[in-house]
Amino acid sequence: MRSQLTVRVTSLVCCMLAAGNGFAQSAGRTPTISYGAGRWGSYLPGDVSQADFKDSTRIQDLIKAGQLYLSLQDAIALALENNLDLEIQRFGIRMTATDILRATGGGTLRGIPLTVTEAPAGVGGPGSSLNNSAASGTIPQTTVPVNVTDTALIQQAQNSLSVTGAFPLINGPAIPQFDPSFTAQTQLQHSETPQLSITTVGTPSLNQNLFSGNFGYAQGFGSGAQISAAFQNLRNGNNSNRNMINPYVTSSLGVTVSQPLLRGFGSDLNRRFIRIARNSEKISDFVFRQQVISTVSGVIRLYTDLVSLNEDLRVKRQTLATASRLAQDNASKVEQGTIAPIELTRAQAQVAAARQDLINAEGFVRQQELILKNTLSRNGNADPLVHSARVIPTDTITVEGPPPQTAEEFIRMALDSRPEIQAARLQVANSEISLKGSRNGLLPQLDIVGGATNNSLAGSLNPQFAGTLPLPGTVPGYGDGFGSALGQLGKVTNPVVSIGINLTLPVHNRTAQADVVRDQLQVRQSELRIRQIENQIRLEVEDALIALERTRSAYEAATETRKLQEQSLEIEQERFTAGLSTNFLVIQYENYVAQARSAEVAARGAWAKARNQLERVVGQTLTNHSVSIEEALRGHVSRVSSPAVPAGR
Repeated sequence: MRSQLTVRVTSLVCCMLAAGNGFAQSAGRTPTISYGAGRWGSYLPGDVSQADFKDSTRIQDLIKAGQLYLSLQDAIALALENNLDLEIQRFGIRMTATDILRATGGGTLRGIPLTVTEAPAGVGGPGSSLNNSAASGTIPQTTVPVNVTDTALIQQAQNSLSVTGAFPLINGPAIPQFDPSFTAQTQLQHSETPQLSITTVGTPSLNQNLFSGNFGYAQGFGSGAQISAAFQNLRNGNNSNRNMINPYVTSSLGVTVSQPLLRGFGSDLNRRFIRIARNSEKISDFVFRQQVISTVSGVIRLYTDLVSLNEDLRVKRQTLATASRLAQDNASKVEQGTIAPIELTRAQAQVAAARQDLINAEGFVRQQELILKNTLSRNGNADPLVHSARVIPTDTITVEGPPPQTAEEFIRMALDSRPEIQAARLQVANSEISLKGSRNGLLPQLDIVGGATNNSLAGSLNPQFAGTLPLPGTVPGYGDGFGSALGQLGKVTNPVVSIGINLTLPVHNRTAQADVVRDQLQVRQSELRIRQIENQIRLEVEDALIALERTRSAYEAATETRKLQEQSLEIEQERFTAGLSTNFLVIQYENYVAQARSAEVAARGAWAKARNQLERVVGQTLTNHSVSIEEALRGHVSRVSSPAVPAGR
């Protein structure tokens, strides 16, 4: 599963990179990056596409006559296309490419985001049963919310997938700069320097006109070797009568090579940041997958809670209708004089309590709609069309039988599929790579250094030495200037060759020792953290299975209770009509039926949450709901939506 995910997500990102300077072509709504193009692209700033704040057209297509008819699959599709948490992660996943680019150039790593954002809790909450209790008791009463707003319902929580602590990992010997660098320097100088004696230069004041032009090249390699080359040139014209050549030109061409033998030696060591960056790219894939799972799971929970809230709203309407019919019947009987007026007062009190319950239920539905629309839209409720649309869920909750898999099968599935444990293992691998760098830092610095330089001298013969020097041509550069100097460099007429060993031996080496122990502690800590995650996964799976079984049994019991209470109410109403019961008992049984119906709705919603949680903890949320990681990364779902009106509307 891990390798398949890495190949799928990473290959998709790579397919969006064009040849040349690495310009990323857009696929769907995926952010694009570029690093500069053309001959001078290396010196131009890169560019990142602007954030897209437009919702996909899917949400407008689903709105009909001010109603957003929404199936669960359409809700998931809208989240994949419009949810801002996923859009933020799309930018985060592209950051890994910049770290790889830095590492291939010899730079340190800046790190990648490892935070996953959870969907808001919503009215039902992720772990609580949704139960808007109806008016109940011998004396009709209702619940009046005193906390008119609860920010916990709309706030989002963040979870970090990091198991290794601080990032980046930069311990160990410095990385060579793999990107070559070219330097150039030119300078024109005039100087007049008084002399204490004319013996040296033959004049009381030395006047010089200097022109220098120097060039250099440096590059590092995976073995740790550093190569530098220098081409230096100087023309000197002065008033000295002691120089045989005046003006003269000097040139030199040299190469220096330094190769570490202990500290900083080896391609495996010096390319460790590249390996860490590539592992981090895979980690980023898992972080994105975890964000998709969190978002989809959160949308499923918010959607099923909205379904339950709407079902509970229908229960409250039915309860109010039943209470109203009883009040009307009592009003007729009071007029006929068959019952006391107090019975009408009791029935009217029951109607008022049921109406208050209905108001509460309607408010909960409106709150849940706002939260769900904000999760499915980039502009939230700022879009007037989306803001004014009422969400009509078209799917219902159907309680199913127990899953065929055993707990051990689910646990194995979770350990193979959960992105966070895959990401944790790669983080431990990165810590071990960093530890190798820290251990290498304990070694002494022992470098072999070699260099080769060729020098040249050319210029015009000083007239004062005419007739006193050997024949022309025997004086270096006689009668010529820069051309002769270059010719001498080509013939290697004045070489200088050197080779040596440089040794740096730290006396205490306490910094490197501390880094090694610190990195070892971090690796051991990360290994324990992985075991902790594995234990947590096992616990979550078994807990989800128990919750699924418990909520299914609770739903079956609630359904049976509702049926029996409805039968009891029918019997009591018949007794009341026949004059064998009291108004008080009828109201009481109406309350029992209302409670039973709300309890059944809550039990069905609790089972849906338990099933959703089981899918998440075993890592099957995306598979069970046909979610494609490629489509999630692109921010475009290929499936076409068509609004469907729910049954009964």
